Amino acid sequence: MTARSASSTPTEWVLYGAPGSGSAAVVMGLRACGLDYRMVLAATWEPGPGRDALRRINPLGQIPTLQAPDGSVLTESAAILIHLGLQHPASGLLPVDPARRAQTLRGLVFIAANCYPAVGISDYPERWTTASTAPAQAKVRAAARAQLHRAWDIFADQFGALLDDEPPGALAMLAVVVSAWSGTRAHLAQARPAFSRRLLTLQAHRRLATD
Repeated sequence: MTARSASSTPTEWVLYGAPGSGSAAVVMGLRACGLDYRMVLAATWEPGPGRDALRRINPLGQIPTLQAPDGSVLTESAAILIHLGLQHPASGLLPVDPARRAQTLRGLVFIAANCYPAVGISDYPERWTTASTAPAQAKVRAAARAQLHRAWDIFADQFGALLDDEPPGALAMLAVVVSAWSGTRAHLAQARPAFSRRLLTLQAHRRLATD
């Protein structure tokens, strides 16, 4: 998709995001649903017209943010994928079986509640401590990464089997994207090698391509 300025009243889905961010999972979801969308390059860390447009509809300036054709705004990767899956059941983003779907929803929220925050602390430790020294901030980063990696160990044990759906669904999409951050893949290669291999296989799946 070609990035361009956002219109105030879109007639298509408009995704605000950036390479290497959580917007990659939403790209996968939109494509799985067969929805046309327009990508607006926007990131909290990069000034520009895209970021300014993003903040007009999402004051936190967080990505991904998805604007629907009716102008309504969706935020939070897990929430967006859940919405798309519910609105487009034939996409396979969410399982048909109620019990498996319930656990998939639990897994999506697990990533959002436990992994995303730890990544944010690891990336920006200065926001989470009043200490201004580099050694103090390094300790915050180290603690956040330890907590993040522990959360992924738990995810692998409790939700790993849910990634075996074919075609891969929303949980696989979000897991592949978020597990690529903050040293998680290297940790999982040692701590949960079978799960690590599964993530690599999913990453190569054509349904999880983002380019």
